[in-house]
Formats: sequence, structure tokens, C-alpha cells
Amino acid sequence: MFRKQLFYITSDHLCAYDWRHGELGEGQAFEANAAGLEAFAAWLEDPFQQRLDVPAYLLVDLIEEDFQRQLLPHVRGKAGRALLARRLGQLYRDTPYRGSTLLGRDSAARRDDQRLFFALTNPSLLQAWTALLEQLQIPVAGLYSASLLSIALVKQLTLTQRHLLLVTQQSGGLRQSYYEGGQLRFSRQTVAIALDGVAVNIALETEKTRQFLTSTRMLERGDVLHTVILAPQAQLPKLELLCENGVEVAYHFIDLQFASERVGLPHTLTLADQLLLTLLARHPPASHYPPGDLARYYHYQRARKTLYGSSVLIGASALLWCAAMLLGGLDDEAGLAQLHQETAIYQQRYRNVMASLPPAPAKTHNMKAAVTLEHMIATQAPEPGRLLALLSAALDQAPQVKLAQLHWNAGPPPARASASQPPPAQANPANGPLPTSRDAGIPAAPPQALRLELDVDMPGNDYRGALSAITAFAQSLARNRRLVVAIEEAPLDLRPSASLSGKSAAPAQDGQARFTVLLVWQP
Repeated sequence: MFRKQLFYITSDHLCAYDWRHGELGEGQAFEANAAGLEAFAAWLEDPFQQRLDVPAYLLVDLIEEDFQRQLLPHVRGKAGRALLARRLGQLYRDTPYRGSTLLGRDSAARRDDQRLFFALTNPSLLQAWTALLEQLQIPVAGLYSASLLSIALVKQLTLTQRHLLLVTQQSGGLRQSYYEGGQLRFSRQTVAIALDGVAVNIALETEKTRQFLTSTRMLERGDVLHTVILAPQAQLPKLELLCENGVEVAYHFIDLQFASERVGLPHTLTLADQLLLTLLARHPPASHYPPGDLARYYHYQRARKTLYGSSVLIGASALLWCAAMLLGGLDDEAGLAQLHQETAIYQQRYRNVMASLPPAPAKTHNMKAAVTLEHMIATQAPEPGRLLALLSAALDQAPQVKLAQLHWNAGPPPARASASQPPPAQANPANGPLPTSRDAGIPAAPPQALRLELDVDMPGNDYRGALSAITAFAQSLARNRRLVVAIEEAPLDLRPSASLSGKSAAPAQDGQARFTVLLVWQP
């Protein structure tokens, strides 16, 4: 278990305890004066004990502690918290140490909340101790009330009486706490009048408490108040003589040794202080009173430990990841070595098989190159089928246009001879330029050119209609993005230098006009 330091504060002194390895150490008391504060500061600053970074838990047992039971409307959320804060401010205006707990719901029609309000009405009793703790930057985990913490003691002792009054003798005096149905309703502290170590005023103070509970209607007439007294075994016979059962009071006595065994303390106690401190150290609840600025160093410490823990976790994760990657790399190297070994075995087998075969007419790499070239020629060699398909579709859409001749060429289009020159004679392949590998589609498919000579029908020598038909025919071919269409020769020379001749009085006859179109296919 984590190390803690526990401070038991009364009106006139502070008792400090160390909690280590699940056990409560010897306490050391300091008086509530200047000398006591100096001794307490020296005890905290002891370099051999290193107490400045140990979380501190403050348990107060003061007479100036007030308890009030009130009804509040059953309101939830932000409005309920505001109502509760306003009521706390009205009840306890002059102290920051105040709080409340929900007891249950009222049985009336509105079913209001039953709340127990409590506060330390004289905060100056704590001011000197808390100022010293803040000056030394001690991480204070919480501020607790001995009366509220005794609820855990009741559960440990399995006290199940409906109306229970627990009487304990503590460092601050005689503490009497009233429980109804296992919930704290009221608590008071009185000075113990001891005779031979025995508090002889227990019966008198119990009767005063019973009268107060009856007058405030917390205890109805006729209800039996079961009073449980915690005391050492040596005092029980004397207390039994002092406390006699009555009509409305029944006394029960519990040995402190038995209570210590139930809590888990190995030694017998004389006061109930260490019972409460042990319960606080083992299972600390939420702070009963708001510690305010006292808790900031505790929050800093928790945040620092959280960051350290996160860093350790991230570092451990990184180490595990590196180890996994290293093991994976070793496995990969082993697998790679095995693959190299298998490759060498297969290569040796291949060489043995090839050595047993008769000599081949060609080497394997030559055969592979030939297969690759054949595949490239089969897939990329130029052929006019695609262009002829596009031309056929365009002619179907233009019935006025008829094909006269076509010239297909693989590669860039050849230059077209002028009209005044005769067409060139067929070149001899033996004397002409040799085709290159690009013309055969190696390494990429070459462009293709198709020169068309077409005739267009002109009813009544309508050149305008012929030009419109030629333009529509060219546009239908140009819809393909990889096809470049150029009209090289139109049926009517529209150049500014050309001259027109004819007779407008002669009747127009049907005729045809020839035009030339160049198609270039870019693969």
C-alpha cells in the first residue's frame, strides 16, 4: 500500500502518524502553540524520513462542529446545486469548511430531500496547522470529520440497532454520535471527567443527549436508545456499574480489543483515535470538507505521477514494439536465407536438367526476346481496321458522300503531290528507305494516316449544300479525340486569289465534286 501521513487534530494538539506497509506507526503529539508548530515543522522536514512529498490526510475531532438536519425541495442538476450552495451559505456563513450529505426522501406528499448539513464553525482552530502545511507545500489529500468517519466504524462492528448512540473516548474528549437506520443524524463532543482512567460522566452525558434528541423530535417518546460504549477491557466492569439500563436507554459495551481485531489492528488501544485513522488510511472516502487551496499540491502530485506513469507506459510500449520488430527482422533474415538456399538448389537443378538436354538451335534468352517481340508486334503493330471502322460509321451518317479512293500509311502522313504534278511512281522496295522497328509497333504503337478521296453529290450544282455535307462528315470523324481530321482539298476553291466563272442564266444540272480529307490516328 502507498505511504501516507495521518494528522489527528483536536482543539489543543495535533497527533501525527505514519502509514507504511499497511500498518499505523507510533503517533507523535504537538501542542497547538508556537513551540508545537516549530516541532511539527521540524518533524515534517526531517531529511531522513522525507515526508514533504507524502500525501497527508487530516482528521479533525473538534467541539466546534455543528450538525443540522433540514428538508430541501427535490431539485436536480445545476438548479439543485445552486440551491444547496445557497443553503450552506445561509447556515454557515463564516467558515469555508462546510458540507452536506443526503439522508433520504421525506415521506410527505412533496417527498423533499432530507439532508444533513455539517460544518466546522471555528476555522481558526485549523488555521495555524493548515498555514504551515501550505507553507511547506505538503500535498493534502482531504479534510475529514471524526463523526462522519465513524459511520465506517459502525459498519465494521455490525451495529444494526434502529436508534444507536455510539460513545467513544478520543483525544479530543467524549464523542457521542447518534445514528438512525445506520445514518448519522447528530454528533457532539464533551469533556470527559475521568476518575482512575474511567469517564464517570458517560451516563450523565448520555442522558443529556437523549433529552436533546427527544426535544428535537429525532427520537420519539417510547423509543429505546441503544447506547454502545467502546472502552478498554479493564474499564468495562466500572462502566457497567455506572451505566444502568432504563425504560428508554439500553447500554451495550464493546471491548476495544475486539474492535481492534474487527478493524485489523494487531495491538490493543486505549482510545478510538487509531481505529478511525486505520479506517481512513485503508479506504479513504471523498473529502468531507472542501480542502480548498490546500489540495492543489496534491493535485500537482497526482498529475505528475500520471505523467510519469504515462511516460513509463509509452516507453515500455516502445520497447515492446522495438523487440517485436527486432524479432520480426531476425525471422525475415532467416526466411531470406532459406529463400536464397532454395533458389540456389533450384538453379542447380535447372543447370543439371539443361545439361542433360541436346543443344538447342537458339539460346533461351533469344527465345524470350523473340516471344516478347512477337507479343509487341501482335498487340501494337499498325493495321487499318480501326480507321476503316470509323470511316464506315461516318459514311453511313453521310449518304451524300461517296468514297472514291483511300491511301493508308503507317507513321506520319506522306506529303501530298500538287495538282500540277503527276502522282509519283511506285517506289522499288529494294531502293527505297527500309522500315524501322517503330513502324512495326516496337516499342510503341506508331501513328497512322489515311488520305481519302471522296465525291459529294450536288443536286442542281448546289455548292453550299455540298460544303455543308463535307463539314458534317468531317465533324462526325473529329468526335474521336485521338483522330485528327484535315480537309486538304475542297470542291470549291474559296481562296481570295481564286477566280469564279460561269453563266447564271444556264439551267443548273446535277453533278459531283471531289474533295480530299486526311485522317491521322494518334494511338
